[in-house]
Amino acid sequence: MIAVLGGLGAACAFATAMLCSSRSARMIGSYSALSFVMLVGLAITVPWTVAVGVPDELGARAFGWLLVSGAGNVVGLLLSYSALRVGKVGIVAPIVSTEGAIAAVIAVLAGESIAPGAGVTLAVIVAGIVLAGITQAGGNTATAGSGGRTTLLAIAAALAFGASLYATARVSEELPLAWAVLPARVIGVVAVAVPLFLSSRLLLTRPALPLVVTSGVAEIVGFGLFALGSRHGIAVSAVLASQFAGIAAVVAFFLFRERLARVQIAGVVVIVAGVAVLSWLQA
Repeated sequence: MIAVLGGLGAACAFATAMLCSSRSARMIGSYSALSFVMLVGLAITVPWTVAVGVPDELGARAFGWLLVSGAGNVVGLLLSYSALRVGKVGIVAPIVSTEGAIAAVIAVLAGESIAPGAGVTLAVIVAGIVLAGITQAGGNTATAGSGGRTTLLAIAAALAFGASLYATARVSEELPLAWAVLPARVIGVVAVAVPLFLSSRLLLTRPALPLVVTSGVAEIVGFGLFALGSRHGIAVSAVLASQFAGIAAVVAFFLFRERLARVQIAGVVVIVAGVAVLSWLQA
C-alpha cells in the first residue's frame, strides 16, 4: 500500500510541478522560472542535508556522479521549461516522461543487461514520440514550427533527465536522498540564478510567485514520495510515478483548454503506456 501511495503521490507532485512551470515560464521566462524553482528547492534541501550530515561514502567517484546528476537535472528542467513556454503540456509531459527509458538505454550501453521485452518497448515509445510530435497538416507555418521546436526541446530535456537519472542511480544506494537532490539546486542557483541577478535580468512577478514556489516544493516532495514508495516496491512505485505525464496532460486539457490532434493523442497514449511497461520490466 505504501508503494502505491508513494508512486501516486510522486506522480501528482511531478505533474503539479510541470503544470505550474508551464505557466510561470511564460510569465517570467524559462531562466527566471528555473532560478526561483532552484532557490526554493535549495532553501528546503540545505537544512535537510545539514540534518543528515556528510556521509562517509562521499568520495571522489560519488561526487563526480552527483555533479552529473545535478547538471543533467538543471539542463533538463531548463529545456523542459523552454518547451512548455512555446508548446503544450500534453505534448511536453509525455515526451519528458521517457527519461526513465533513456536512463535504461544508457545503462545498457554501460554494460548492464536489459529486461526481456524492454527493447521492443523502447521502440514503441520512440514511435509514440514521433506520433506526439506530428502537427496538423492544415495548421499554419508558425504553429507547425512551434510544434517541431517543442518536440525537439522536450526530447533534449528527456535526454538530460535520463543522464541525470542514471547518475543518480549510481549513487542512490550509497548516499542519502538529500545528497542526491542537493547538487541540482546548488548548480541551478550558482549557474543560472546568480548570473541573472548580477545582470539585473532575474524577473519575478506577483502572479508567478506562487507558481514557482509550488514547483520548487513539488519537485522535492515528488522525489521524497518516490523514494519512500520504492522502499516497499520499486516496480509499483516506478510505474505509478511515471504516470505524471498522463495526469499533467489530462489536467492541462481542463485547466488550459489544450487540444491535441487525434494522432498526437494516440502518440501520448503510446508513450504513457510504454513508459509504464518499461518501468515494470526494468524494476
